[in-house]
Amino acid sequence: MYEKNITSMHLDVLKEIGNIGAAHAATSLSTLLNKKIDMKVPKVEMVSFDEMMELAGGPDSVVAGIFLRIEGDVTGSMFFVLPVEQANRFIRRLVQDDHFDFQTGEISEIGASAMQELGNILSGSYLSALSDFTGLKIYPTVPALSIDMVGAIISFGLVEVSHVSDYVIVIDTAINEEDVPNVESVRGHFFLLPDPESFESIFLALGVN
Repeated sequence: MYEKNITSMHLDVLKEIGNIGAAHAATSLSTLLNKKIDMKVPKVEMVSFDEMMELAGGPDSVVAGIFLRIEGDVTGSMFFVLPVEQANRFIRRLVQDDHFDFQTGEISEIGASAMQELGNILSGSYLSALSDFTGLKIYPTVPALSIDMVGAIISFGLVEVSHVSDYVIVIDTAINEEDVPNVESVRGHFFLLPDPESFESIFLALGVN
């Protein structure tokens, strides 16, 4: 399969694209939060399906997960997974409510909207950068938010995909509030699962052989 031929050069190109997307996302988040936000992609790697679960904290770990499908010249699935404590911290800052908690039962509409907006900004920025680099038309669907165990979120997101690739592209994402040096960054993972035929389309379009 084509995925097995992916090299460190391919991943370096994806990391460069990821950092361009992160810069766009940081600008949008800075406007949204009215604070200077810095975003980086420290690492892009290729992992197995099982390793993806472990990177997200294990299948039983509770996370805030955003799922969307990718349509256009490239098709596939995309997840943004954030530990629920970090999601709480981000949303508290965004909605200015120190008591907001995704795990207190029913998710408030304002919290869900804020988290989906984060998903919109991040996924839109990454996919736009990928589209610009490749010249391919790539469109995200509306993101769906779920607070659940990693295994449940990913299984639900992939239930309609007839063929699950053995490999996953992981885009690490670190979000920092500038001028607040001692605050731990929000760190999440983007999991990009192109449908099998789309792996080759992406890398051929990037001109990496």
